[in-house]
Amino acid sequence: MPINVISAGIATTIQDLGRPGYYHLGIPMGGAMDRLALRTANLLVGNEEDAAGLESVFVGPELEFTEDATVAVCGAELPPKVDGEARETWTAIPIKAGQVLSFEFLKAGARAYIAISGGINTPPMLGSRSTYAIGALGGVDGRAVQPGDTLPLGKMSKPASEGLTVPEKLRRLPSNPAELRVLPGLYWHRITENAQKNFFDDTWKVANEADRMGYRFQGGRKLDFVEREQPYSAGADPSNITDACYPYGSVQVPSGTEPIILHRDAVSGGGYFMLGTVISADMDLIGQLQPHTPTRFVKVDMETALAARHDRAAAMNAIREAIS
Repeated sequence: MPINVISAGIATTIQDLGRPGYYHLGIPMGGAMDRLALRTANLLVGNEEDAAGLESVFVGPELEFTEDATVAVCGAELPPKVDGEARETWTAIPIKAGQVLSFEFLKAGARAYIAISGGINTPPMLGSRSTYAIGALGGVDGRAVQPGDTLPLGKMSKPASEGLTVPEKLRRLPSNPAELRVLPGLYWHRITENAQKNFFDDTWKVANEADRMGYRFQGGRKLDFVEREQPYSAGADPSNITDACYPYGSVQVPSGTEPIILHRDAVSGGGYFMLGTVISADMDLIGQLQPHTPTRFVKVDMETALAARHDRAAAMNAIREAIS
């Protein structure tokens, strides 16, 4: 039996762990911006970690259940309510047929992940149910969730344990100011040594332009470029390069003014230089940054980046053990 969407909140989309393997064709991997939060929510309700759930930004939806289920809300601190009665985040919550799940005001973070026992069972496209609205892939008819939609559920892979919770020490949200570790990249030499220092010394703030494609940052000093003769086919701006591929997490700074970090739904290439890349272990944190959040970029090397990836995998293993 499906779930009836009474109200959709803000930018609520169906997301799983994405559709890897098509980036070279211009189709991004997509999927949950905070993958650890979605994985954890799925584990709490007895789903496989890659099951499809809902990603809600700032404001949660209002959902009517037509069958008994278990839900969990992880990521942003967006407290859930069942028939108006407050429940805990990062916890398995039982819901009876006819009850309504809604949400209080956001307290911390930006994106909440709502997992439901059985997972959302919309038709997969290119191996994923994740919503990629620009390409009209996945989701509900290729778009975000809207009032009046019905969301089908799959079969539970195993019974959920009601009341199961994740210890607070294993829950992850950004610090204040947030810190994002950056590995300088192929085009790091394009800005002056003084600009390189300023980029890491300054405190930036998340701009209002922050979505699934990328996050813009403001407030730091303008970055100066090393003078050069522009290469053939590059644009006239000093930040332009001959078109190149963009990795996830790459940091562009058009005209040297406002860094942009490319995220899950980003384009796969273009003509802006990339001074570096946010390490994979910190990509989840970006999706939890609210506009105006003060942010520092921290320079790291490859050894540190790999160690951070190992630590993040260990943190996910600790969550699995706590839930099991």
